[in-house]
Amino acid sequence: MKRPLILLVLILLSLAIWTYQNQAAEENIGIVIADKHKGVCWVGSRNPLEGWELDTLVSFGVSHISQTPFGWQGDPNLPEIKWEEHSDKMWWGESLKGMNTTTSIGREKGIESILKPHLWVRGSWPGTISMKTEADWEKWFEQYTAFILYFARFAEENQIPILCIGTELEMTSSREGDWRKVIAEIKSVYKGELVYAANFTEYQQIEFWDALDYIGIQAYFPLSENHNPELNELVSSWEKKSREIEKTVRKFQKPVIFTEIGYCNTEDAAIQPWVWPNERKEIPLSEEVQALCYEAFFQTAWKKDWLAGVYFWKWYPQVRERDPDFTPQNKKAQLVMRSYFSD
Repeated sequence: MKRPLILLVLILLSLAIWTYQNQAAEENIGIVIADKHKGVCWVGSRNPLEGWELDTLVSFGVSHISQTPFGWQGDPNLPEIKWEEHSDKMWWGESLKGMNTTTSIGREKGIESILKPHLWVRGSWPGTISMKTEADWEKWFEQYTAFILYFARFAEENQIPILCIGTELEMTSSREGDWRKVIAEIKSVYKGELVYAANFTEYQQIEFWDALDYIGIQAYFPLSENHNPELNELVSSWEKKSREIEKTVRKFQKPVIFTEIGYCNTEDAAIQPWVWPNERKEIPLSEEVQALCYEAFFQTAWKKDWLAGVYFWKWYPQVRERDPDFTPQNKKAQLVMRSYFSD
């Protein structure tokens, strides 16, 4: 056999072995979730619920809602955090009383809640929180531990099955030792399951997934560089993102929850999904693009055995007619969600 032919055979054999190994690795992750969370991110209401507000969710096959109480940090570089313990100036649905009632109403209708506390940073977002000195880092983690324990105790008292220990705190999560201490404190008062909601740019760098029950991802992955993308492009992007996620799944052997995912009803929804609606006011509206983004997700990542659930941002107790917006309510994306959630 001539040398070029031998070389070609060896190359083809290597490619076959590589393909087999990768397929086997995907098949042998060993995580299979039977009942996925079919969730939406519930918007806490300003006023008490009347009881009918969750009925539509039942008809759309929703099994879970995430409830979000807030803490407030005035400066991303200063350690002071305030929450309900320090002020009663929050909406009813974000208070302990309101969340207790919402949880009870949901359970009566067959909808479970998870608790997802979130820091609201004035003029910024949680991903910018970073202290300038070790002393301030120590103070910040002390403050944050008190904040999250406040809600961990509430979650335990109300038998809420999953607590999210933090959301998009990208500049803090590299401090692995500090976070492991926070997790230990939480476990001393809360016996349910734990997840951390990592930004999509953050989840691969986190090393404390082994201390949690789920890998949480705020799944605002960019899916296209174009306005009005085609479905096949969005599907291809999701397939690529799914392969990247599987690397972390295999490393830590933990299932994934998409703690948030969402798309605006605009032509550019797939380019930078995380961009707020008020920054898209000059962009033409498109229910079609929003619905295609939902469809691409359901055709790909939703089918993965390692995906334990998804929470779509966001769902109002009463429909709000505001454009643009992330909510699928009364839009074509709602029909896509119902189709897969009711399957």
